Amino acid sequence: MDNIKDRVTIYQVAQAAGVSLATVSRVINKQGNVTAATREKVERTIEKLGYKPSGLAQALATNRTTNIGIVIPSANYVYISNFLNGITDVAKEKGFSLTLFATSHSREEAISVIEKVITTHVDGAVIFDDELDVDDIIKINSYSVPTIVINNKVQGERVGCVTLNYEAALKQLIEEYYEKGGKKEMAFVHVHNAGRLLSRNEKAFLETHQKLGRLYKVINCDDSYSHTYSDFREYFRKNGSGYFVAYRDSIAAAIENAATDSGLRVPEDVEVFSLVGTKYAKIVRPTLSSFIIDMSEVGKRAMYMLIDLINRELTDKSYRFDASLEKRDSTL
Repeated sequence: MDNIKDRVTIYQVAQAAGVSLATVSRVINKQGNVTAATREKVERTIEKLGYKPSGLAQALATNRTTNIGIVIPSANYVYISNFLNGITDVAKEKGFSLTLFATSHSREEAISVIEKVITTHVDGAVIFDDELDVDDIIKINSYSVPTIVINNKVQGERVGCVTLNYEAALKQLIEEYYEKGGKKEMAFVHVHNAGRLLSRNEKAFLETHQKLGRLYKVINCDDSYSHTYSDFREYFRKNGSGYFVAYRDSIAAAIENAATDSGLRVPEDVEVFSLVGTKYAKIVRPTLSSFIIDMSEVGKRAMYMLIDLINRELTDKSYRFDASLEKRDSTL
């Protein structure tokens, strides 16, 4: 144990430099009221002793925790993981730590968690909103903690937003499908408790079909590969064709595999499309056509916006990511 060096304390720095604790604290936190000569002496002492300031001590001295609260609906989805990777990259670059909270697609739990995060001593918060309604967003806007909301359009003095636009691309996909002579009946695969993002796309799907006067289906399924696969094996025993718009790659893959295992051809008999595409769209066979938004870039954008908001330097408090189409082998 003799080779383990004890951690140098701020008290030892003050004693070695011959100054007060307050003076060392002001030097560490780059505050005023310290002469150039004294600052240089303290900095030399810090370097000589190898002193590393405590993050907590700095937070108390500057009233900045350098901690960001992150609220997400679930950590189990690839697109959420990509989103967190982007946030983490910027947090490391800018010296922020992160505290993660998951709400499990429950509005009540989301409200409770958000209130807990915002009323905790954090510098700011990023909230991936997949459950909240207008009144909830107004309440967030009333807090003084800088907050960036993902997936809902809201702005305020201390609130900005990053929105995800899949709906325009979905409407265009449907219109072009029928314009080019598509014959299969389209079906929207509704996942229980999947949140706001799916609901907005389902609404766009229904409105576009109604506007075009086209028949369509809505098929309910669980947010589970195995359950969806089993349900669609049963479905394909009675139905030999269709065009299915699924929420995520795993749901789309379950439908695709159920079709091929039922002796149907993809995409000749059954076409499958994934709304929220990830790397798995390229792994399955046939590869899945999907929409793409780089969720890592969404996370990075949210963090950069939040940092500017914390520093009161954010001029444009709204940013939109538009989905792009990646056509692959699961559609004609």
